[in-house]
Amino acid sequence: MKDMGEADVILGIRIKRSNNGITMTQSHYIEKVLKKFNHYNCSPVSTPLDPSIRLMPNSGDSVSQLEYSKVIGCLMYAMISTRPDIAYVVDKLSRFTSNPSAQHWQAVNRLLKYLKGTMHFGLCYSGFPSVIEGYSDASWINNKEDHSSTSGWTFLLGGGAISWASKKQTCITDSTMESEFVALAAAGKEAEWLRNLIYEIPLWPKPISPISIRCDSAATLAKAYSQVYNGKSRHLGVRHSMIRELIMHGVISVEFVRTQQNLADHLTKELCRDLVHKAAVGMGLKST
Repeated sequence: MKDMGEADVILGIRIKRSNNGITMTQSHYIEKVLKKFNHYNCSPVSTPLDPSIRLMPNSGDSVSQLEYSKVIGCLMYAMISTRPDIAYVVDKLSRFTSNPSAQHWQAVNRLLKYLKGTMHFGLCYSGFPSVIEGYSDASWINNKEDHSSTSGWTFLLGGGAISWASKKQTCITDSTMESEFVALAAAGKEAEWLRNLIYEIPLWPKPISPISIRCDSAATLAKAYSQVYNGKSRHLGVRHSMIRELIMHGVISVEFVRTQQNLADHLTKELCRDLVHKAAVGMGLKST
């Protein structure tokens, strides 16, 4: 084992240090991706996905399926490393990898144009606040092809996002409250994992306070703290028991937040330019 000094680049992620904290950026990686797919000289756009477009499965022949898979793979690595602002779009586009259409390619081209304009964005960590806080959200039946919903959650520490996800729900829900509850359960699992991780860090102060998860559904909040589940859906009953156990054991606490302040909102749906920028700033993304 050899001490090579402070880390500069790890797995394509560049680490910058300053008096204001630490910044993680992939500007050099995104630049390579843009050059690889001939978008380095394109005109940038302000949003990763056009809110007026509804992406549907391709009913005809696929268009450059292999090339589509390559670009999705490259974008996915940026998304899971330092770019939570493109998580929803990459998740949406990755569903059509087996049979992409011209419409899907247009959406990919728009995403590359968005990355062109935000190439120098990086996750900034100032060290405050020094507690983990989470946000959970869901968009009910926003996938018209199979009537599924989309879950989104994110956790922040030290002023920047440390964990995030945008995923299609595997079960069909009957209401907005149910879809929000499924998303909350997924966020609860991640919160439990993060709490177990920081518990093993010797320098982390003990005892560890419950991780706050904020959602914008008052009905979901009431259901989470309800002692009895009186529904008929078994999959929701299991999730209710899990959430109740996490709350009772002090792993998480669930709080209400207005939709305008919910940082997981952009992980479940397309948003306009101002809301995209507000969500990016809220998760610690800044131009470096």
